[in-house]
Amino acid sequence: MSGLFISFEGIDGSGKSTQARLLADALKTRGYDVVLTREPGGSPGAEEIRALVLQGDPDRWSAETEILLFTAARRDHLERTIRPALADGKIVICDRFADSTRMYQGLSRGDLRALVDQLHSLMIGQEPDLTVLIDMDPGVGLSRALSRQGAEERFESFGQDLQEKMRSGFLALAQEFPDRFVVIDGARPLEQVAADVQTVVEARLT
Repeated sequence: MSGLFISFEGIDGSGKSTQARLLADALKTRGYDVVLTREPGGSPGAEEIRALVLQGDPDRWSAETEILLFTAARRDHLERTIRPALADGKIVICDRFADSTRMYQGLSRGDLRALVDQLHSLMIGQEPDLTVLIDMDPGVGLSRALSRQGAEERFESFGQDLQEKMRSGFLALAQEFPDRFVVIDGARPLEQVAADVQTVVEARLT
C-alpha cells in the first residue's frame, strides 16, 4: 500500500505551516496515520542543514550553493522520512518541498530554474501527489513573518520584492502543474482556509 504525499507551499507568512498542522490534526482525529514534516529539515541531517541555510547574513551563500544544500537536505529527508512513511501507507504532510527551491533559488536569485530541475531529477525524482498553495498578499505575509522575530529570518531579510517575485512564481507553478496544485486564498479567517484545505484533501482520499 502506498501513502499520500501532500506538500504546502506559499510565501513567508502565508500561514501554510499552520494549515499543514491543522490538516494533520484533523486527519489524525479521523484515524489516519499521518507524518507531519518540513523542509528544509524533517530528518536529523536535514535539520542540521536547515540551520545553515535559514540563519545568518542574507549574503552568506550564493544561490548555487543554496541549491546544493537544499538538495542535500531533501535527499536525506526523502530517504529517512518521506519514502519509508509512504511505503507504510501513511499520509505525509510536508511544509515546503522542491517547489520552494524552484522559487527561492531557481527564480529569485538568478535564472537557475533549469539547474534546480536537473538536480531534482538526478537526486530526488519525486513530486508530491498534491500541493496546496496558500496564496497571500506579499506585504501582509512579510509583516506576519517578521512579527515572529525568530532566528530563521534570513530569507525575510531580502524584503518585499522577493516575496512579490515568489508569489508570482508560485502562481505560475500552479498553472504549470495544474494536476498537482490547488490554490487556496489565505487572506481569510483561519477556519475558512482550513475547511477548504480539508475539502480538497478529502477529494483525494475518496
